[in-house]
Amino acid sequence: MNKIQQELFALQDTAYRDFQSKLIPNVNPETVIGVRTPELRAFAKALVKKGEEVEFLGALPHQYFDENQLHAFILSEIKDYDRCMQETERFLPFIDNWATCDQLSPKVFKKHRQKLLPHIEKWITSEEVYTVRFAIGALMRYFLDDDFDLAYPELVAAVRSEEYYVNMMIAWYFATALAKQYESILPYFETQRLDDWTHNKAIQKAVESRRITMQQKEYLKNLKAKR
Repeated sequence: MNKIQQELFALQDTAYRDFQSKLIPNVNPETVIGVRTPELRAFAKALVKKGEEVEFLGALPHQYFDENQLHAFILSEIKDYDRCMQETERFLPFIDNWATCDQLSPKVFKKHRQKLLPHIEKWITSEEVYTVRFAIGALMRYFLDDDFDLAYPELVAAVRSEEYYVNMMIAWYFATALAKQYESILPYFETQRLDDWTHNKAIQKAVESRRITMQQKEYLKNLKAKR
């Protein structure tokens, strides 16, 4: 057991481990240590501050789920865009669950959105489930506000997958897009551009949102696909 693993086990919460394992059913429970997110974030920041993260980032693949989580949090702290992108590209093929995928959110990407776009366009056509999910998440996170363009939901609508974790992210994207760009996104539902399951899941999530008006919710309910 290496030093990082020893420190992670020192932070273990077995009750949290058992709870978390149920949320990531495709991850072997024996690989889940059970370190809570705030402690992982603090650990990541401490490693970056001391410059002790380099060896750990190079040690892929990791043995434990919590190591992957720590890896994601470390990347989220890197302030140099080019280095962060290089490390993100290297890490993406090793992501094997939705939690690590969604925790990977480099702060520096927001400041370099136009440089990020070509990477998103490449990732979204990947054969790797969580690389595609990450690409859609990045479009949701960085390109639904001032930088919004209809080309971006087109990228997401073009994705066709049998993977639950991809389709769930597509639904999440379009539900969020409805909340932020309602008039532009509504035609995707009126003409049913998504498959039935994703279409209905996006409407469900939008109806559950506090950012959608009651009038909009009632209209969306009438657009549900009949299976």
